[in-house]
Amino acid sequence: MENRVAIIGIVVENPNSVDKLNDILHEFAQYIIGRMGLPYRQKNIAIISVVLDAPQDIISALSGKIGNLDGISSKTLFANA
Repeated sequence: MENRVAIIGIVVENPNSVDKLNDILHEFAQYIIGRMGLPYRQKNIAIISVVLDAPQDIISALSGKIGNLDGISSKTLFANA
């Protein structure tokens, strides 16, 4: 299967789910090109972007696992290239 480049935008509203999120990201570490996290203290949330180079089904699996976490929302955007 051909790899695709994608970015997953994640908003963390429940800090208790961060450990589970990090465990999931570690599980998919071989596909992650990079990640950046920004604490937004005024709103008491964190915003994380994760850039991937992976097959479509791997990206979907990661996005699905993240989306099932309590207090965490995510959206995935794919590159056309």
